[in-house]
Amino acid sequence: MKHLVQTFVKGITRENPLMILMIGLCATLAVSTQFQGAVFMGLAVIFVLTMSNAIISIFRRFIPNEVRIPMFIVVIASFVTIVDLVMKAFVPSVYAFLGIWIPLIVVNCIILGRAEAFAYHNGLPAAIADGLGMGVGYTIVIVVFAFVRELFGSGAVKFFGATLLALPSWYAPPSVVLLFPGAFILFGFFLAGWRALVSRPGGGGGCS
Repeated sequence: MKHLVQTFVKGITRENPLMILMIGLCATLAVSTQFQGAVFMGLAVIFVLTMSNAIISIFRRFIPNEVRIPMFIVVIASFVTIVDLVMKAFVPSVYAFLGIWIPLIVVNCIILGRAEAFAYHNGLPAAIADGLGMGVGYTIVIVVFAFVRELFGSGAVKFFGATLLALPSWYAPPSVVLLFPGAFILFGFFLAGWRALVSRPGGGGGCS
């Protein structure tokens, strides 16, 4: 049990996919202009990552090494299709915002990378813990990042039309925060802060 907890926690702290491993950045910078969209993107990644890890771990002994990557993609694509159809049916506004980034989860470096590096070589409990940890670690970063970008880039954070937080009326939102240059600059500050946090004693075991 302790090993499973450590596997889960490392995906959030010292092996966070965005802050430490630096993978999956394209989708993160693209969809983090809206808090609402980032929440659903994070949930989608958690679901696909955990389920694909589980299936690949279960059948890893039956997957020939020569065709493992195509098999991984088939498994991942199946769960992405489920996410795509569910979002289209129940949250069409979010589906419209995320657009092409939903099907592109299939080739997201986080999903495919964990299938290759972890799920294919470990048992089911560990694979699930890894998928959940990596997914939660990704979600925490993208949600907080999107919250900050939307707040300072538009002046208010909304969730299905409800205003969660708004800045004073005198605040003039700089549009650069919602553009890619602003995203890269802000992400640099996030990266520095995160690594400083997990590098402290008791903060996650360092960044190595």
